[in-house]
Amino acid sequence: MVIKTLSLKNFRNHSYLSYEFSPNLNVLTGPNAAGKTNVVESIYYLSLARSFRTTEDNELIQKGKDKAEIDAVVAEGELKRKIRIVITEAGKQVFINGKTISKISELSNCMNVLLFEPKDVLMFKGSPKARRNFLDINLSKKSAPYLDYITRYNKVLKERNDLLKSGNVDPVLLETTTEMLVKLSGPIVSYRQMYVKDINDILIKITRALTGEEGKLEINYKPFVEYGKDFQKEALEAFKRAEERDFHQKATTIGVHREDFSISLNGRDIGDFGSQGENRIVAIALKLSPYFLIEDKEKRPVIVLDDVMSELDLAHRQRLIKFVKKFDQVFITATKLEIEGAAQYQIKKKEKKEVF
Repeated sequence: MVIKTLSLKNFRNHSYLSYEFSPNLNVLTGPNAAGKTNVVESIYYLSLARSFRTTEDNELIQKGKDKAEIDAVVAEGELKRKIRIVITEAGKQVFINGKTISKISELSNCMNVLLFEPKDVLMFKGSPKARRNFLDINLSKKSAPYLDYITRYNKVLKERNDLLKSGNVDPVLLETTTEMLVKLSGPIVSYRQMYVKDINDILIKITRALTGEEGKLEINYKPFVEYGKDFQKEALEAFKRAEERDFHQKATTIGVHREDFSISLNGRDIGDFGSQGENRIVAIALKLSPYFLIEDKEKRPVIVLDDVMSELDLAHRQRLIKFVKKFDQVFITATKLEIEGAAQYQIKKKEKKEVF
């Protein structure tokens, strides 16, 4: 899939911008604070109706304005769709071909974006939540059943946590919600295990392309209970063992919502032993890997690489550029960057109206 045109109105620092993009490599350059990241933020927003930089949508509205607007024409093979998103203080509305949608999954089916942002370098040292989000977002885009399972799981999890916080826990209701969590957990763990296996098959090839070395990169997924024929029995036993701790903390302390994974490079945990350069290359490789797991080539995602060249030496930059040319549509932001054959867009500070 590709973005053919994009228009922004009162989005972040952009009063108005309108672009026609190349279906291949697009490079957005300009000084710091000019708004390069704001443009790719809007591209990411087309996929999930949320920002990768803030949880507050009202921060996307230009100061002094009552709404921000994103309009795009996206193509999936010969099929074209118009996406329009209007963000106000009261909320947001998403339109596809002029019709309001009720589920974000409808938007994700039209637009899929893979993102690398600078903070991804810290992915292996920070909270497990970022690593779980990587799995959940990419698995949800690849598999509608997984999205359904994780959505239902989160609803039941909230019910169980609310029950634990109530101070007057009904043991029958607690047992019921626990059994529901376990029932939903099995498919989630199974999907995660299979997905990690598939990614591991690809990671070695990506890392070799980016480094030129024969390194072994591997995700080590840590389910709260390994999926197998006795999963339900073992999961129920695990919840029972954690029950006293759950009562004490007034929260569900085990389950797929607490799982994690680590990444090893040549047998060493990248989070513990990786250099800054290694962490950056591994993060890039990991964030690009889901692209190759989408079997339908017309549904393969748009790639957004925000400030990806920072702290990469010349050799790694050249390898990365050569590698991303294999993808369909790619967006790269940088203060200065010229790539032969790429479409170049210069973002200027305090621009009023730019049409390319």
